[in-house]
Amino acid sequence: MNGTRKPVHLAVYDTLADWETGHATAHLARAGYTVRTVAPTTAPVTSIGGLRVQPDLALADLRPEDSSLLVLPGADLWDTGDDLASFARTARAFLAAGVPVAAICGATAGLAREGLLDDRRHTSAVSFYLAATGYAGGERYVEADAVTDRGLITAGPTEPVAFAREILGLLGVYEGEVLDAWYRLFHDSDPEAYAVLEKAGAA
Repeated sequence: MNGTRKPVHLAVYDTLADWETGHATAHLARAGYTVRTVAPTTAPVTSIGGLRVQPDLALADLRPEDSSLLVLPGADLWDTGDDLASFARTARAFLAAGVPVAAICGATAGLAREGLLDDRRHTSAVSFYLAATGYAGGERYVEADAVTDRGLITAGPTEPVAFAREILGLLGVYEGEVLDAWYRLFHDSDPEAYAVLEKAGAA
């Protein structure tokens, strides 16, 4: 199955928030997607939790046509300078090429600074967090756990399961009642949801 689907690319950089993408990447991998890590360079990076990650490729070598999705996790570096601005520019190239992007937590602020949220419905941690970037998309901010609009998924830092739900739905890994059951199982610990997943062969 891996040979028939383009990889999903997970951005990794120093101070990345470990907890924000685990549900998404684990279930994408179980569904047959190869998850490749992409960083500013191929030098190792260290997450906010102290995990050391050896990137698969440098950002300069990433092309939208080689990818199914670009996932941008949060990181302290999104709010302390322009170190990660190149990832926001890459997100622009992906969206322009029709390849989806998923951004959570601080990455949403990076996309706001890049102007990618000005004309799309979106969410983040709180509205005033994005307002501080000076972006022009405040009227399109949505109070929701996660939002998908024209190939761009956004979510706040406390919603890794909803973030994963949007990713799995966008890529067609789970749909309809199965996707809903997946969310209820991992977000609400709903035991009835497991039966739905088991029946669908998704447990």
